[in-house]
Amino acid sequence: MNEAPLCSRCFGDQGLRLLAEFNREATGARCLQCGSDEGRALDVSAIRQLAYSFFVQGSVIRTDFGGAPRLQINDQRDVEVRFGEPLASDMDLITKAAGIGVFHYGPRLWMIGEIEPLQALQSGDRDAIIQRILAEYPSVSLEPGEKVYRLRVNPHEPENAREYDAPPPALAKAARLNPEGSPTLYASPDLQVCLHECRVSAEDDIYVGTLEPTEQLKILDLTEVLPETCTEFESLDMAVHMLFLARSHAYPISQAIAAAAQDAGFAGVRFPSYFSLMRTGGIPFETTFGLAHRLIPTLRDQERSKIVENVAIFGQPVDDGRLAVTSINRFVLNQVVYGGYFGPVQFD
Repeated sequence: MNEAPLCSRCFGDQGLRLLAEFNREATGARCLQCGSDEGRALDVSAIRQLAYSFFVQGSVIRTDFGGAPRLQINDQRDVEVRFGEPLASDMDLITKAAGIGVFHYGPRLWMIGEIEPLQALQSGDRDAIIQRILAEYPSVSLEPGEKVYRLRVNPHEPENAREYDAPPPALAKAARLNPEGSPTLYASPDLQVCLHECRVSAEDDIYVGTLEPTEQLKILDLTEVLPETCTEFESLDMAVHMLFLARSHAYPISQAIAAAAQDAGFAGVRFPSYFSLMRTGGIPFETTFGLAHRLIPTLRDQERSKIVENVAIFGQPVDDGRLAVTSINRFVLNQVVYGGYFGPVQFD
């Protein structure tokens, strides 16, 4: 009979038990700790992954820009954290079986936004950094035949193509790339992200317009992972990455970048969705020995895969004929699935 050092039934903390069961099939292996053959068996590799998910990813806190876990694990440190029961006993099982320690993590300051270009963008002297962004990020084309989706909730005339254009100036509300009164059409090639962005609910009447360019549109691409040789503290790439993972307090900065892009002749901006990580399940600000994965050449493609793109087209491109609404459909929401991590609440 197969045997495992631990299984999901060993744990008293319900969140930890559920996390141990997630995406694992019962194998019938006998647990050496509790003797059960009905739990989800965990070998040493699975135990380490469980510890990382619960203690590290489950303790991440977000700051105004960036974020970092409060706890970390490795096989070089002892247990330096105390929990109440039943989690204290669970941690003892995990650390002994996997040969790891759980300890308080002091992040490098770039992880919580101490990045020179990002700080400059937050000051009144941001023009030089914005010009660097225009120069160092690639210009791409949105071509005829490429499809993007524009979602509307409870529109007055869902069959009218103008419903899927940007609102007129009198109705244009401030958003990530436009101030109030400045029409900008937001769309995405990813329909799931559209649903997240619009915060739809089961009670809504949801309609989706499929849009295609009628001409080549010059777009500033801020979804690129820039190849850089500097440190994280000097990284323009990391500054822009954090900017688009930040909440509405970052809007004045991104609006200034968009205004400069429009003045420079761009038709719009391709940018990372705020919901990218929720869509892809990616881990923000990943590091290896404190080095950001975004700055490691062999990991850039992996980091780019975490980004889901949105596109913002300046003005009212449906009305002026730069975008055509090629299809309109009603969308009926019939299932919502959430994923995530459990983590500890209180510890010393």
